[in-house]
Amino acid sequence: MDALTVKNVSKIYSEHKALDNVSLTIPEKTIFGLLGPNGAGKTTLIRIINQIINADSGEVLVFGEKLKPNHIEIIGYLPEERGLYKKMKVGDQLLYLAQLKGLSRADALAKIKIWLEKFEIKDWWHKKVEDLSKGMAQKVQFISTVLHEPKLIILDEPFSGFDPVNAQLITEKILELKENGSTIIFSTHRMETVESLCDHIALINKSKKILEGSKKEVKEQYRSNTFLVEHRGNHFTLPADKYQVKSQTKIEDDLFSTTIQAVNGIKGNQVIRDLVDITELYSFQEKLPSMADIFISLVKGEGDDALKKHLQEV
Repeated sequence: MDALTVKNVSKIYSEHKALDNVSLTIPEKTIFGLLGPNGAGKTTLIRIINQIINADSGEVLVFGEKLKPNHIEIIGYLPEERGLYKKMKVGDQLLYLAQLKGLSRADALAKIKIWLEKFEIKDWWHKKVEDLSKGMAQKVQFISTVLHEPKLIILDEPFSGFDPVNAQLITEKILELKENGSTIIFSTHRMETVESLCDHIALINKSKKILEGSKKEVKEQYRSNTFLVEHRGNHFTLPADKYQVKSQTKIEDDLFSTTIQAVNGIKGNQVIRDLVDITELYSFQEKLPSMADIFISLVKGEGDDALKKHLQEV
């Protein structure tokens, strides 16, 4: 079953079209990257899913059911703009927010204890939020988001304010939540995090969805059959009807790095067979596009051909 289905959703603010007929399918028990530049429409879509605002047209299904008020109990939302009560103590605040999500006081207290132990912050119970650093407050907000064990978790820039150690800790907890059956929608500008965490992605730009699929499918779509080869000697000739040499640089002595593009659907194994007969091969790798390459090129409006040309040249 799909965790979330967005069908032809549009939203207009006065003269500004925030979402234009956007459709998405988010598989259950996956981490889904919702990507796009500032102002693309991501936050509007997230607010519609959380029933903060209503769509002008289209519909949203949560685990096959049309979105309705009681779905808020199975959704956890970490907004980019943090929303803790600064004068409240950490323990009181977590207890209050957990009960708003439908947990009994006893269940809430038990789960809060578990999460404070996971983050090694048991002694924070009586601290006021205003006395916490940004990163410390972010941990509390993250706990409040997942405390009620939501089936659908929406994280908007969850690593903001974290140092690398705590970012790694949050990463581990996100993966743990996925393993325990949660579906996670992950909105971020950090492409390295998308590479390491996301199973599926969608890219929204200027209110429209311009790309969607599994991370593997998306990268496969933008393959250019370009290979980076390290070898001894800089002189070799490849059949012109099969290959184009794009660039060559000297690494040291007679060790060179050469970028070649295979044409006519030639695969890596065939490229290796053709190379070992004519040069001393030291390393071989296909140059696959990064999520950052794809994101930047499509947002700039360069299109598929420009992206593939860029990957051949880098």
